[in-house]
Amino acid sequence: MVGIMALLRALLRTARVIRHTPRLSDGLPPDDAVLLDVPDARTAPSLVAAADGDWEPAAKLLATARAEADWESRDRQVARLAAFAYARDDWLVHWLADAPRDPDALVVKAELEVRRAWDSPARRERLREIGPLIDAAADSAPGDPVPWRIALDHARGSHATHGAFEALWEQAIRRSSHHYGCHVAALRYLSAQWYGSHRECFDFAEQAAADALPGSLIKALPVRAAFAQLLAGGYSSVHAERIDRAADLAVELSAGHPAADPGPAEVRNLTVSVLLRRGRWEAALEEFRLIGPYATSFPWTYFSDDPLDRFLQARDGVRHRLASATPLRAAPGRARTGRDRPAAH
Repeated sequence: MVGIMALLRALLRTARVIRHTPRLSDGLPPDDAVLLDVPDARTAPSLVAAADGDWEPAAKLLATARAEADWESRDRQVARLAAFAYARDDWLVHWLADAPRDPDALVVKAELEVRRAWDSPARRERLREIGPLIDAAADSAPGDPVPWRIALDHARGSHATHGAFEALWEQAIRRSSHHYGCHVAALRYLSAQWYGSHRECFDFAEQAAADALPGSLIKALPVRAAFAQLLAGGYSSVHAERIDRAADLAVELSAGHPAADPGPAEVRNLTVSVLLRRGRWEAALEEFRLIGPYATSFPWTYFSDDPLDRFLQARDGVRHRLASATPLRAAPGRARTGRDRPAAH
């Protein structure tokens, strides 16, 4: 009898999945339309030109962001261009040869060399060697916070003291008090993985979020702290409440940005990962809808060497969970699920 009941329950779950999964796919792009780490529309042409060896579109892109003091866009653009140069840097070499003091070429070079140093077995020594390059990038554009964000990343890898890091932080926020990239760099330094603790990480993130401008990605800092806590495991009910508050704040932030926007894509991918770990399936599905086709490597590389496949598996898993929890004869609508039920991820 027990075996028959187990079989009946399994058949019922399968029937629910078959009936409700198609409806739960509404608003989700098909798997083959989802792309990983897609650049925004302004940056993409510069990457195409760089692939052809032409650096001038990249120079124009970064100079425009610098002139407009659009530091968030500039930081993302520098990161994208440096990531491309990591695999192919001939265009950057030519750019620096033609304009060795160009602040935009220097900041891309600084970002590139920090990335290379981080991946080196001799990380600490390599990072020390490129300190003057970061200084040159900062000196070439005195009002730009991006070189200081790079300096903060550099300091973390080179084991800078708290005092030295705080001095760099003061320089960074003097140039842009609400710069998201600099705040993320500081959060990483304060994490338990590096030189702080989960409590310090959360305290910093929550205070920064409270002080942030409406719609600022800084309001997603607490969900970054939550992600770090979840990865570490062993958290208490007090930590769980803090994690859920962070997720709520990130969901609210996400809802204020356009759907299928590459700008907040990484924050949304991170948010959905935290929601999944907390068993908040309905909120996770809605976040997947807002993500649209824009999967990001972070945070999925923490769970798989194939982050795009992991993203798609997680998305499918949410639909199946919701479908299997919905009664067969339920009217169209969303399933009711526990808000804080822990879940494997």
